[in-house]
Amino acid sequence: MVFEKRKHKRVQSFNLSYVALDDNGSIIHQGMGRTLNVSEAGILLQTDFNVHLNLKILLSIGIEDDIVNVEGDVAHSRVGKNGKFETGIKFSKIDDNALDVLKIFIQYFEDKKKI
Repeated sequence: MVFEKRKHKRVQSFNLSYVALDDNGSIIHQGMGRTLNVSEAGILLQTDFNVHLNLKILLSIGIEDDIVNVEGDVAHSRVGKNGKFETGIKFSKIDDNALDVLKIFIQYFEDKKKI
C-alpha cells in the first residue's frame, strides 16, 4: 500500500518556458521544458538541461490565452528513465491572479484525466 504524503494533487500538463538564475540573478540557462505534473505548491519539470539545487527558476506557463509567471526554487533534480532531467520546483512567488489561473489549469487537466 502506497501512502501519499503530498498536500496537493499532481496532474499531467504540457510545455512551458523557464529561466534558471544563480544567486546573483544571472541567467544560467533558458529553454522549454515539459511539465510532468503540477500542483498549487510546485511543478515537476522535464528538461534537457540539468537544473542544479540552489538555482532560482522563473516559469512562464501558458494556459489557453493566459500566460502566468511564477518563481520557484529547485527542490530536487534527477535523471529520468529516458535520460532527460526531472526537476522538482517549489513555487516561492506566485501572485493571486497567477494562482487563480493555475487552479483553473489544474482543474482542467484533472477533468481531462477522467475522460
